[in-house]
Amino acid sequence: MLEIPETATIAGQLNEMVRGKTIGRVIANASPHKLAFYYGDPAAYSELLGGQTVGDSAGIGALVEITAGSRRIVCGDGTNLRYYEDADQAPARHQLLIRFEDGSALAAAVQMYGTLLAFPEGAPQSNYYRAAKEKPLPLSSAFDRAYFDALYSEDCGKLSAKAFLATEQRIPGLGNGVLQDILFQAGVHPRRRMGTLSEREYGKLFRFLKETLAEMTRLGGRDTEKDLLGNAGGYRTLLSRHTVGRPCPVCGAEIMKAAYLGGAVYWCPACQPLDRAHDPAAERGPQP
Repeated sequence: MLEIPETATIAGQLNEMVRGKTIGRVIANASPHKLAFYYGDPAAYSELLGGQTVGDSAGIGALVEITAGSRRIVCGDGTNLRYYEDADQAPARHQLLIRFEDGSALAAAVQMYGTLLAFPEGAPQSNYYRAAKEKPLPLSSAFDRAYFDALYSEDCGKLSAKAFLATEQRIPGLGNGVLQDILFQAGVHPRRRMGTLSEREYGKLFRFLKETLAEMTRLGGRDTEKDLLGNAGGYRTLLSRHTVGRPCPVCGAEIMKAAYLGGAVYWCPACQPLDRAHDPAAERGPQP
């Protein structure tokens, strides 16, 4: 699934490969998928986008947004977006195909579910899209410690670390995938209640959130995901489906897996203990 490192990587590739190209024909919903979500009538996409010149692309949370004249194209969630120098090499089955006048193409295919939006600039959008556009992302300087502290409301102490970081659109684009290595680096169990973290642990969580996402992005995304050309990312995940059951890279304990909050979580039982000695003085704030 697309998360911050992958959308940033794909947006960078789009800026290198398709910026300045003119859109010719667009085919949407050629292979119907009941969980492919479009904006309005997909049959109108070709008329809406045809003749438009591609401008800048950007990763906004779990979405990739492409500017095309006064139009916007947005792909996200479980959508695989691929570039083909020869449009005839694009797969026959797809949920969106954008053919450029120079003979190249972008093709998008939905996995379990995914968004494939095309709309005029300024058209009303969902809260999900607006949050991704408006909130600062961890890769930016605006996402600083003061902003991270402000995310922690009065009720957050009862939330698990996973729920705090990866639900309610607190941090758009930070999902269950990138969450695993962030928590591992910080030494925090996915089920650990936020109210039990010391101020030092909370600081580590912020630090590794920023550092881990930056490193994942620098290396072109995670090795569990693919880029615009179908290549796996260069960041080797520490905790993922690739490493479950293997020795922890720090202590050698077996990496564990369990279902939790709608997805799998991975952890090292030694480096990320769920229980800790109760120390009232260590209960976190953020501190006033």
